Amino acid sequence: MLAKLKAKGFEVVALHHAEAILKHDMPDALQEIEDVLIDASIDAIELIRGGGGEGELTQRLRRSFCDKDWLKHNFEIKKTVDGVEKESISHEIDHVKAFSNGTCALEIEWNNKDPFFDRDLENYKRLHADGVISVGVIVTRGQSLHSGLREIVENFAISNGVLRVEDTRAFYSPTERQVSLIEAAAQSRGSFEKGWAHVFVSDKFGEATTHWRKLEDRVHRGVGNPCPLLLIGLPRSIVVE
Repeated sequence: MLAKLKAKGFEVVALHHAEAILKHDMPDALQEIEDVLIDASIDAIELIRGGGGEGELTQRLRRSFCDKDWLKHNFEIKKTVDGVEKESISHEIDHVKAFSNGTCALEIEWNNKDPFFDRDLENYKRLHADGVISVGVIVTRGQSLHSGLREIVENFAISNGVLRVEDTRAFYSPTERQVSLIEAAAQSRGSFEKGWAHVFVSDKFGEATTHWRKLEDRVHRGVGNPCPLLLIGLPRSIVVE
């Protein structure tokens, strides 16, 4: 399953019979997921560049999924007793597509706060229990990418002549607090490039953000169980350095 992605270093984990469901009931869903992700790429400068809102990689992936009719959907589940509505709960999912033998839901968690995993997994659990979705998919930063970010940023600094705080302002605007941390880290780590990479990644892509280990921790604790889940980690190889 998803052999092309695995060959490129993507982490792929299927839980609670998700592999059997996708391979036998929704092979088109697997093919479309692979078609979108196999060409995923991000230039190193996009990791550095400032700006709020959704990351450029996430935007590209979203557009690609939407082009294949994986669209945002708000599920509204109502509980009625003797004709009287007692409860109404809504679950918004960014990408949903119905196939002939089931419905697949997909969320991209490139760089959110890690509690977003709890939200996604609990949404999937409830929607599956209500018979609304067959499989829930989460795409996030894989372990090789997450653990390689400091080296990627350091290499970027060396290649682009980012050798002092003033040089970083061409890409983003560090705060006074960040400047102090960068200067201290540069001194303790022996070079500006190493110090900046350490502080930058800690601030922007820290351990409390969405990445593979945080997702694994949750599914190992049973969060989302028993919804069939497909988890995909984006590898370091998608970064163009």
